[in-house]
Formats: sequence, C-alpha cells, structure tokens
Amino acid sequence: MAQNEPISIMSETLTQERIRHAFFTRQGGASTGLYASLNGGLGSNDLASAVHENRRRMAATLGSDPLDFLSLYQIHSAEAVTVKERWGLADRPKADAMVTNLNGVTLAIATADCGPVLFADAEARVIGAAHAGWKGAFTGVLEATLNAMEALGAKRDRITAVLGPTISQPSYEVGAEFKAIFISENPSHDEFFVPGNLPDKSHFNLPAFIGFRLKDAGIGSFTDLRLCTYADESRFFSYRRATHRNEADYGRLISAITLNP
Repeated sequence: MAQNEPISIMSETLTQERIRHAFFTRQGGASTGLYASLNGGLGSNDLASAVHENRRRMAATLGSDPLDFLSLYQIHSAEAVTVKERWGLADRPKADAMVTNLNGVTLAIATADCGPVLFADAEARVIGAAHAGWKGAFTGVLEATLNAMEALGAKRDRITAVLGPTISQPSYEVGAEFKAIFISENPSHDEFFVPGNLPDKSHFNLPAFIGFRLKDAGIGSFTDLRLCTYADESRFFSYRRATHRNEADYGRLISAITLNP
C-alpha cells in the first residue's frame, strides 16, 4: 500500500457482495500536526484543502465519487434521515444517522470517541450509518436508524450492525450526575458502570451500552470491533485524549458504507 493511501479496518460481518465499507484510521492522509494525517473533520480547524483531499482519498478507497461521499452536520441527537438524493457540504442535514437504498451513495460518519455504527441488510440492499455518542445512544439514535431502514424495506432481524473505533470503558471516566441520568431511566443500567479512582467517579462502557440498545431493539447481528480510540493513539483520534492534553483541537475519524451498483 502506498504511504499516502488511507488505512482502514473492515469487518467480516459487513463484507457482503456489492456492499463496501471502511472504518478509516487516522493514517494515510494529507493533514499535519494535531490532525496528522487522515482527518475527515469538516468542523475541525484543519486546512480545508487537507480535509477535502483526505475525504477524496477515502471516497476513492470505496470506489465512490467525492460528490457522493455524504456526511451530516452532527448534533448528538436521535435524528436519522433518509438519503433520497445527493446533497452538498453546505446542505448537510442536522442529524446523527442516515440510511439509503441508492446505489453509489456513500454514508460517512465522523467520530473521535463516540461510536460509529455501520448497518446493512444485504438482501434488501439498504444501508445505514450512525454517530452514537452517549447522548445519541441514550435518546434513541440507533433505534431511529433501524426504523428508517425498515421504511426502505429492510428487515430488523436481517440487519447487521458493526461498531467501529470507540472509547473503551477504562478510558471513559464520568461523574455522578452522568451516571444518575442512566440509572434514573433504568436501574439495571448500573451494569454499564464500574467504580472510578474517586468516590464520585465511574467508568462508563459505551460500546456495551450500544450493543445492549441494538440487541434489545431486535437487531439480527451486532459486532463490536473492540478498538479504543483513546488508548490507540497511533491509529485513532480522540477528543478526550486531546482534552486531557489541553490541545487546541483534534482530528475526526470517518466510518463509511456504500452500495455498489
């Protein structure tokens, strides 16, 4: 592989005929400094020219036209949109998940600790992608994605979902107020927390919570790639790691899926 080609990770469970996907790492891009090197974050303070070049390279990896490499204006919501036509960067919907049955359209989600989840019903030829941070997962973005896919003809028990690079429990320390939000909804949510180093601190298991929500919703198959954004600095960007270091900004990872004609 050439040095300037994006390096990505794939899941065997999403490797289907005429469906392509990639959980891109931070490696193989044009960005420098804090953003080195495959930063796909349109909202970062990186050079716009570098971000667009990185996204062009990622699109090429999936055999997609850069104009068909669609992303959202992510707002940590439970909103899922259906892609019926291509949109420009300035027209990105404010949402955190998208689904489509259009050939050639690539659904690209940006993350930097939150959970990127890619979905596919190979038989119905319907795909989806969701940005699932704690707030989105808690308020229903995953279920909204499944509902939107079903509206296009997918069957819930046929849908495969894969969670890409996400902050792991040992790296995700939270306060008492955070934990109380989950416990107040359902006391059994206590299973997603373990004690932290201080009495008022806990460690939250976001990947397990995402898996729980999907399995509870009746998903056909769920796979967690078990890749930690915080701990693996050489391959992944991390918002929390950058915050702990008082860095001015951080890069964004891209996870994407497309239907080939």
